[in-house]
Amino acid sequence: MATVTLSDIHAARERIHNKVERTPTVTSPSLSQRFGVPVYLKLEHRQTTGSFKLRGASNAVASLSAEEKTRGVVAASTGNHGRALAHAAKLEGMRAVICMSRLVPRNKLDEIRRLGAEVRIVGNSQDDAQQEVERLVAREGLVMLPPFDHPAIIAGQGTLGLEMIEQVPDAGLVLVQLSGGGLASGVAAAVKGVSPGTKIIGVSMARGAAMKASLDAGRPVLVEELPTLADSLGGGIGLDNRLTFTMCRDLLDDVILLSEDEIAAGIRHAYAREREIVEGAGAVGIAALLAGKVKTKGPVVVLLSGRNIDMNAHRKIICGEAIAERAA
Repeated sequence: MATVTLSDIHAARERIHNKVERTPTVTSPSLSQRFGVPVYLKLEHRQTTGSFKLRGASNAVASLSAEEKTRGVVAASTGNHGRALAHAAKLEGMRAVICMSRLVPRNKLDEIRRLGAEVRIVGNSQDDAQQEVERLVAREGLVMLPPFDHPAIIAGQGTLGLEMIEQVPDAGLVLVQLSGGGLASGVAAAVKGVSPGTKIIGVSMARGAAMKASLDAGRPVLVEELPTLADSLGGGIGLDNRLTFTMCRDLLDDVILLSEDEIAAGIRHAYAREREIVEGAGAVGIAALLAGKVKTKGPVVVLLSGRNIDMNAHRKIICGEAIAERAA
């Protein structure tokens, strides 16, 4: 069975160490006091492109052959992978085409265009965008670098797990965002490879959580993609999923789903108490704690995965205005 190993993740770190930031992990006094155990925040939203996705994209681009680099790259994205891939491709002087659905927020589209990538808006879901990716691969010879189900992407995201367990060696629990599973499987492989006793819980939104539905069904399944405050966690996992489904099944200890109100509470807490601006997906770990859906006796590491939120939307969330309109 294909998988990504701890040695693959170490190799990825060597490959990208001068292309990404080693982000800090800090104590949260407010959360630690509230829950009676040390709670640490991994500030990955401070990564160069505003999310963890730069790790996987940088490793995938660096792993291409010289011939593949001349052809250019293409990917479907809910925004953050596209921005990261656009950044990595620009550094190499490569063509990049990013295919996205109409659900992707405008601020993410604008940033991808600013980095010089071509943007294609197709349909109302990641699955629709993926069809355009496959057409471009077939007709124009572009190299597909998908957002999660790719060994170099997973290994790159896994470098984040290495940092987390190095920064908090006695971590009893890690809360990690769960969407297509590239981040969760990479982080879990890294953390459990170093500290087998550390639990890994995937956190997602209740509206359209494709990996959770697939794990429950015992196989990859289609799930309707719905508007959510955690828009970066949207999209399916692919019915032909090769890696992340089995890795998440085998490595995650649990999966938690959150309502839109709970996600909004996480965003507000990050801003008001931690002085951090994060997008909905970036706040789900904090939200899971605040919602009382996590029990642990040991130190907790909470990943803040991204900050690429429209600031007008952020203001509305902080003021309690955005829940109904985003969840409609």
